[in-house]
Amino acid sequence: MKTVLFKMKLAFLMFFLSFAAGSFTYADNPPDEGMWLPLLLERLNYVDMQKMGLHLTVQELYDINHNSLKDAIVGLSRGGATGGFFCTAEMVSAQGMLFTNHHCGFGAVQEQSSTEHDYLTNGFWAKSFSEELPNEGMCASFLQRIENVTDSILPFLPDTLKEFDRSAKVREISARIRKRAEENGKYEASVKPFYGGNEYYLFVFKTYKDVRLVGAPPSSIGKFGGDTDNWMWPRHTGDFTVLRVYSDPDGQPAAYSDKNVPLQAPYHLPISLKGIKKNDFAMIWGYPGSTSRYLTSYGIEYNLSVLYPTIIKIFGKELDVMKERMDADKAVKIAYADDYAGIANTWKNFIGQSRMLIRNKVEDKKKVIENEFTAWYSKDPALQNKYGKVLDDLKSDYASMKNLAVPFFYANIAGMGLDVVQMANQFDVLKGALEKKNKTMLEETKKELKSAVKEHFKEYDQTIAKKTLAEMLQLYATDVPKADLPTIFTKIDKEYNNDFKAFADEVYAKSVFATPEKANAFIDNPSLKVFKKDLGWELAKSMSETIGKNSGAFGAARTKASVSNRLFIAGLRQMDPDLVKYPDANSTMRMSYGSVQDYYPADAVHYDYITTLKGVMQKEDPTNDEFIVDKKLKELFKNKDYGPYGENGEMIVCFLTTNDITGGNSGSPVINGDGQLIGLAFDGNWEAMSGDIMFEPDMQRTINVDIRYVLFIIDKFAGATNLINELTIVK
Repeated sequence: MKTVLFKMKLAFLMFFLSFAAGSFTYADNPPDEGMWLPLLLERLNYVDMQKMGLHLTVQELYDINHNSLKDAIVGLSRGGATGGFFCTAEMVSAQGMLFTNHHCGFGAVQEQSSTEHDYLTNGFWAKSFSEELPNEGMCASFLQRIENVTDSILPFLPDTLKEFDRSAKVREISARIRKRAEENGKYEASVKPFYGGNEYYLFVFKTYKDVRLVGAPPSSIGKFGGDTDNWMWPRHTGDFTVLRVYSDPDGQPAAYSDKNVPLQAPYHLPISLKGIKKNDFAMIWGYPGSTSRYLTSYGIEYNLSVLYPTIIKIFGKELDVMKERMDADKAVKIAYADDYAGIANTWKNFIGQSRMLIRNKVEDKKKVIENEFTAWYSKDPALQNKYGKVLDDLKSDYASMKNLAVPFFYANIAGMGLDVVQMANQFDVLKGALEKKNKTMLEETKKELKSAVKEHFKEYDQTIAKKTLAEMLQLYATDVPKADLPTIFTKIDKEYNNDFKAFADEVYAKSVFATPEKANAFIDNPSLKVFKKDLGWELAKSMSETIGKNSGAFGAARTKASVSNRLFIAGLRQMDPDLVKYPDANSTMRMSYGSVQDYYPADAVHYDYITTLKGVMQKEDPTNDEFIVDKKLKELFKNKDYGPYGENGEMIVCFLTTNDITGGNSGSPVINGDGQLIGLAFDGNWEAMSGDIMFEPDMQRTINVDIRYVLFIIDKFAGATNLINELTIVK
């Protein structure tokens, strides 16, 4: 359940960041900037890509009638394509084999691990199809087509519509479009807004629901460098995992079954052993999650002053609690590994964004654009009438959000995210059934809750849950004005003298929602009296009431900002209609193109574009889990036993490109001009952490694991030659 809690927190956070997601850059586009829709490549990008080194035709890249490169690109999700993708993968064999990042498959490896079979520490390699392990909930989606449906939606959205009614109309029309495209369940479909809701596109997928774990290196390779090296260059991480898509015997999507067979893939990427050199063309395909390239200076100020500091503080405290317990107990370390990695990644990302937005003076750059926009509309009375108030409105909208944000985010993340609160809230239906005295409803609810309790307390550690409760409430009381605190804090003050540890101890000693035994016993013999006096229930309802009070005002300010954003984007597009514009990332398939390059992060500092296995050995620290080096890897290095994967006596581990990516691109294929796989994208660099808001052409780099290092680990380190034999390798 802890993993579900983190994903809930992150989904909530991304939702409230997404409204500010912009839709294009509005400076002259550097050649490497942009996450482009494959549908528009021929019109917007193909000539430039040819000049940089692309040798494929447009039809070989994207074709809805014949097999093309896009058919090898896979969106990984938990439950299906319509909810968006957490990572990207790529088809690398005719038998459904996928490559993605180690951190993308980390949750699957963690779920399969135990103290008896610690695949996180030791790695996992299936030597046959029968040894491959199912991953409940993981889905692999293949894009079938993209269609511009703007003309089916915008004409029905007059300017006179209120925002609530406009959103309802968009949902209504989108539902009809999706229903037609899904063909009675054959496909999944989603309609996504672009340019702040000024355009709409339909995406149609075929989604497979049987995805199995095939191979993963030990964390000492796949997570080498840990949190210390995360978002950093130089990097020496073998960040890859191997999965496989299964279908029914007819090649169609099906739920997991031992009768399923490896998917016979219509297209897979060949793998190049040629290697890379500076200035080589590189393109990356995948599903970038969210960027905010058009965010105004007011949005940046809001992020820096309120949003980032709040999340950094909450997540930092959660990490401290988890790490202390994980260091003391191996079973807990395995159980919480995925949660810890996810929270740590977001926490460090926000720290990096905070620092680099300031260092790279992004707010000042945005003000320059806003001044240009103001100068443009001021020359024309009609434009002045349409756009004259939009920047002032945005300033006001963000000011309103700023005043409400801290109580709102604390209630939603630090409050509703607590384990006992999450468990208690699932009992709302049971309380309703008791009040209605509906026996049928009561029995059905009992069955559902038994399952919910089992899932919630799976791989659960009460020490972490209890201490997190105490620490979060302490932080809550410190950072949120007294007038905005939930009513439970009055009780804690009067009855516990603001001793949050004592309160947490009593919650976990007495609440029926604190342990699986008590929860199940309560389900067997429920009573309305328990709801009235249970501390866990009182805590949960207090948080819910607070959210109810805050969400209306915060939501209204957020909605106003969304309307202003849409108008601002429309104005920017009208200001320079000839400028080539790319839509912002929104978890739809994109392609970016660039080249292999080094960079200069600071005065008198130069970073090469590759790292080698020598760097792994130089970073080794046996006393630090993040920098342990496997004995066998050291032997292979000592003997220079690199097989066909080395280059001039070296084993290249990672390399840099200038591609434009963001979260969701993790696991994306890095492809050369001949359409061959040369690496897997897995990270960005620290100096350009502001890149989601403004592309930094001189500084922004994508960190990739070299495909030859991936093959070296599979072949020479793991001895999984059965996997190597499946691949199409070009020497």
